[in-house]
Amino acid sequence: MTERRKFKAEFKAKVVLELISGKKGLMEASREYEIKDTVLSRWKQEFIERAAQVFEQPKPDEQEKTVAELERMIGRLTLQLDMAKKVLGYSGFPPKENE
Repeated sequence: MTERRKFKAEFKAKVVLELISGKKGLMEASREYEIKDTVLSRWKQEFIERAAQVFEQPKPDEQEKTVAELERMIGRLTLQLDMAKKVLGYSGFPPKENE
């Protein structure tokens, strides 16, 4: 039994674009690349079905949302700490050695 050939996504896209643009016909591409016409038809169909995904905006996943919330919290706490340091500085309270 022969091992199945695997093609890279770039190659598949190149072949499908040639088919869609009309540079090559289905049978011509099939002979040139030695790939069955049914396989090329399937690639073309998948390409057309997934074309809209190229223009979709990726939705942030739960981890990205958590990171964004934590970054906002860090910013808020940093601002509060800076304000507290200024207030202590104005009050005449002696600053510590490690600040």
